[in-house]
Amino acid sequence: MIDLNQYEVLTFDCYGTLIDWEKGVLEALQPVLQSHHIQLSENEILEWFARFESSLEQGEYRNYKDVLKGVVQKFGEQFGFTPSSEELNALADSIKDWQPFADTVEALKTLKRRLKLAIISNVDDDLFAFSAKHLQVKFDEVVTAQQVKSYKPSVQNFHVAIARLAEIGIPSENILHVACSVYHDIVPANSLGLSTVWVNRRLGQEGSGAALPAQGKPDLEVPDLKSLAAKINF
Repeated sequence: MIDLNQYEVLTFDCYGTLIDWEKGVLEALQPVLQSHHIQLSENEILEWFARFESSLEQGEYRNYKDVLKGVVQKFGEQFGFTPSSEELNALADSIKDWQPFADTVEALKTLKRRLKLAIISNVDDDLFAFSAKHLQVKFDEVVTAQQVKSYKPSVQNFHVAIARLAEIGIPSENILHVACSVYHDIVPANSLGLSTVWVNRRLGQEGSGAALPAQGKPDLEVPDLKSLAAKINF
């Protein structure tokens, strides 16, 4: 068991951890699939999304809007339909409306009273700006895939975050990374010696959701951010 009070900064994954991206993904993709008479369960949609997104984030960097456009294109290729230009943009266009989980904003405001907060997210700067408004706290550092030109689980994204936090006097042993995706976050963060909290937002649900399945060893598992905030002394 780790002492949560030893840390100076919490670095967060955003989508899936703070923002309910699975709900956002489903609300964007279900109308597209239904318009082409494709019948898939919610879990099937999310797991196809995870496969397509991860494959498009490998290799030469492309911005996240193009990744999401590519995801819709791959759904078309997989299930035999040609998306319209509006449908190709459906996922990227929807991000501005993706909302935080019910416990996120209050927990962030509580955590901000004692700790610095940072973001390490697989997103474009302008897309995160929409989400930042919903989150209602000022982050001390924001590291996006667009800035780094790579996507987690690349360790490069974490190296950049660690370096930036070192510039303001925070060593890596005082960083606690908080994330829902074992694949994108827990595994690479652990490989660099960072302490990690797994926010298991899918506790009790079937399937692996919008992130590829992976095996990792977080230092702590919680079901939500409210539970994490309750474990820290203020």
